[in-house]
Amino acid sequence: MATINNPVGWFELYVSDMKRAKIFYEKVFNRPLSDLPMPGADFSMCTFAMESQATGAAGALVQHPIMKPGTGGTLIYFSCMDCADELQRVTQYGGLVHQPKHAIGEYGFIAIVGDSEGNTIGLHSMQ
Repeated sequence: MATINNPVGWFELYVSDMKRAKIFYEKVFNRPLSDLPMPGADFSMCTFAMESQATGAAGALVQHPIMKPGTGGTLIYFSCMDCADELQRVTQYGGLVHQPKHAIGEYGFIAIVGDSEGNTIGLHSMQ
């Protein structure tokens, strides 16, 4: 029987200022990002730390001349131990709190924030 994977295999968050965005994501989530060399490319990427055997999707920040950050499209939720922890660091690193932590029944808790680049992202935790 074939293994069924989660539906998302990769994500990219577009940014205007890679240095600023990298600081925001590293500080809010307490996770390192690594520069991904793209020889000859006209864009830059920083990948989130990833483990090939772990659940969830891997992804990167991308500064690209055509793709721009913004809100109103797809919403990516970052898994957290307790999203209140990340939520309290958001404004300190240039983000905005759009919706504070709130319960979603048996599925845990979520919060909606804006990153330093104007993207809207979600935070999810079971506590």
